[in-house]
Amino acid sequence: MQTTPTIAPLRTGSFEDLVLDFIAYLELERGLSRNTLEAYRSDLLQYGAFLARHGRDALRVEHGDLAAFVADLTAGGPDRAPAAATTVQRKVACLRSFYRHLRREEILHVDPTAELKGPPRGKRLPKVLTRDEVQHLLAQPRGTTPAALRDRALLELMYACGLRASEAVDMTLDELDVEDGVLRANGKGSKERLVPIGSKALEALRHYLQRGRPLLVGDRDERRVFVNQRGHGLTRQGLYKIVQRHARAAGLGDKMSPHTLRHTFATHLLAGGCDLRSLQEMLGHADIATTQIYTHLSAERLRDVYFDAHPRAQLGRDDL
Repeated sequence: MQTTPTIAPLRTGSFEDLVLDFIAYLELERGLSRNTLEAYRSDLLQYGAFLARHGRDALRVEHGDLAAFVADLTAGGPDRAPAAATTVQRKVACLRSFYRHLRREEILHVDPTAELKGPPRGKRLPKVLTRDEVQHLLAQPRGTTPAALRDRALLELMYACGLRASEAVDMTLDELDVEDGVLRANGKGSKERLVPIGSKALEALRHYLQRGRPLLVGDRDERRVFVNQRGHGLTRQGLYKIVQRHARAAGLGDKMSPHTLRHTFATHLLAGGCDLRSLQEMLGHADIATTQIYTHLSAERLRDVYFDAHPRAQLGRDDL
């Protein structure tokens, strides 16, 4: 195993604290299930124990350290069998996500997992809602209370513009142009992009800004668009709870997260004829390869529609 020290981390912290912060991010931002969160926590604790046995620091590891961990999993040991390929791949994915998070939070200069490889696996497509499911979800915030007006505007805007959770909660009044129907979103890496706002979202937004937000904010000097019942800027956790509450009311279960609306926005735009480059701009993806996942998703949906609708196709579907 390599022992040459890497570039010093930008910030320090105990491994346990870093893991707790990462798990909180997965729960609130990504909306992962309890079982998945526990699997990630278990994987990272196993990784931490491996580093401790070899006297290594998680913030100063190099590719060789990570490769040694993967090799250790594959080889097994006196008291454990070699890990299955799918298990190793999951742990590699966990490490990549963990170190990407540390880079985003500006704890590390570089991502040591950039060259890390695991057993190949099929590409997993993101969950999206159907048009009917979107309609049911957006119809849930009922009434004219400030909270209902806020929730309706929030859900409409996230679906209309494909916003990340962080972009929605951090958005300020200065980044909205209601007259021209466009917003300025600040995405990953402080990259700014302009996104059009659809008519339904604009209508819900106007109602909230005129009749809901003033009652929530009162005389506070709060610039963020979406606020909680005390008039302070909405947190990611607050956003997640709002989405979950209305998703359950719409019969969509507990697995939906704010990011589901972003996936749905992209898939519905592409299915409606939007070109890939324009979609990349609206999503704020640095690499078009990230956007291309939605072409696979659209193709899979078209295939399902075809086999469900075509009378001659239905007969042979089970043979494929």
